[in-house]
Amino acid sequence: MTGERPTPGGTFTLAGRETARIGYGMGQVTRSAESAEGHDSAVALLHQALELGVTHYDTAQFYGNGRANELLRESFSGVRDEIVISTKAGAKPVPGAPIPLTAAQRPAESRAAVESNLQTLGTDRIDIVNLRRMDFTPGLIAEGDQVVAFEDQLAEMVSLRDEGKILGIGLSHVTVDQLRSALPVTIVCVQNIYNLADRGDEPLLTLSEENGIAWVPYFPLGGGFGALPKVSDLPSVQQAAARLEVTPSQIGVAWQLAHSPNTLIISGTSSPEHLRENVAAGSVYLDEQTLRELDSDS
Repeated sequence: MTGERPTPGGTFTLAGRETARIGYGMGQVTRSAESAEGHDSAVALLHQALELGVTHYDTAQFYGNGRANELLRESFSGVRDEIVISTKAGAKPVPGAPIPLTAAQRPAESRAAVESNLQTLGTDRIDIVNLRRMDFTPGLIAEGDQVVAFEDQLAEMVSLRDEGKILGIGLSHVTVDQLRSALPVTIVCVQNIYNLADRGDEPLLTLSEENGIAWVPYFPLGGGFGALPKVSDLPSVQQAAARLEVTPSQIGVAWQLAHSPNTLIISGTSSPEHLRENVAAGSVYLDEQTLRELDSDS
């Protein structure tokens, strides 16, 4: 039963459900699941994650061209009502390309993305679809006919919600002004780059917290796109980890959870050891002095 499982990191309301704040991102495990052996290990890891209390799974159709969703379908078809699945619209897979995805910003492409996710997940609804904008770096920039009005995209998402295909609308890679303009349609979560080493979106986090919106940072430990700073390289993080006898990554996650009550983490891994480490980070306590030292080093 769901009530018998732990809730790592505590809980926050996500798409209308109290959800453990330590979640799971599907990117890494999908890349490890190309072989038959890797596939079986990935399914076993997902089963272990649920046993540890992880109920929020962040995926995308362009993760392995549907493989991530197929792993979720195989692993959790019997417990669909016990988990929250969030996926993305705004990009589509390009298998074999150096960057295996491209922009898909047109409203019709958002609808197609939802339909593809429903099919590969084998579900009748998606808990959250995050509309991923491409207005600024890092990441892909929309060009040509992919430059689409935010309002048009949002209207299509509302239609999909009205049809019952998605339950909640999320936003990703957006600005404060975009979030503010979308508040009237009810946004359930925001995904932007944010971590102790990169706090540029603090105003967006604040606006989310003020409106009861879940904040789900991607690259929560930094290091994304091969060039962004890593949280584990910060001296204060290394010092706190040594003093508390935990890992630097656990300090980075614990800081996120302590910094704002609406933060949910979606660290991904293909390693059982790292999965247990990520979940255990939800129990790391940071005292006020440690929090001040971490804040001053960011």
